[in-house]
This record gives sequence, C-alpha cells and structure tokens, in this order.
Amino acid sequence: MFLISTAHAQTAPAPAAGGTESTLITLLPLVLMFVVLYFIMIRPQMKRQKEHKAMIEALAKGDEVVTAGGLLGKVSKLGETYISIEAGTGELMVQRTAIVQVLPKGTIK
Repeated sequence: MFLISTAHAQTAPAPAAGGTESTLITLLPLVLMFVVLYFIMIRPQMKRQKEHKAMIEALAKGDEVVTAGGLLGKVSKLGETYISIEAGTGELMVQRTAIVQVLPKGTIK
C-alpha cells in the first residue's frame, strides 16, 4: 500500500496567444504536400496530354504511326475522329486518340 503513490489531476495548459499563427503552422505541411504533388504528378501529366493532342492534330496522310495496341501502319485517310491505316495487306480504321507515336519516314517497309 505504501508503494503506490496517489495520482493528481493536472490542469489543462492555457491556450497560446497567437491562435492564427499556430493554425498556419499546422496547415503548412498540407500546403507543401500539395505543391510537391502538383510539380511531381499533375504538371507532367498535363504536359504529356498537351503534346499528345498536338501530335494527333498534326497527323497527315502518309505518316507512319503506332497505335495503343502496338499496330504499325501508314495513315491513308484522315477523318474527324477516325483514321484509316494501311497495315499489312488491309486497311483498318482506328480512333485518332489510339495513336500513341508517329514514326520517322521509312520505318515501315
């Protein structure tokens, strides 16, 4: 009985005088994480989308392209949303957005 000391309740500490300052300090890590996320993920993705859109709009008849499925072909007809591609002995229609790369001339023989 003598080995156990009695517990005394502590009073709550007084609130700090600078309330808005402490709020800003607690929000700072959240803001920093968003800034880092923007520069690491969001901005490069927007840049890639802009480059892809410019590539799709610059397509011309005779360009050699690769589709998202890995198909190689030469553009034979251009439409608003679809493109005809000569692949092998036939002609295929694919969506413009399915084009992922324009190859240098003479790649496909």
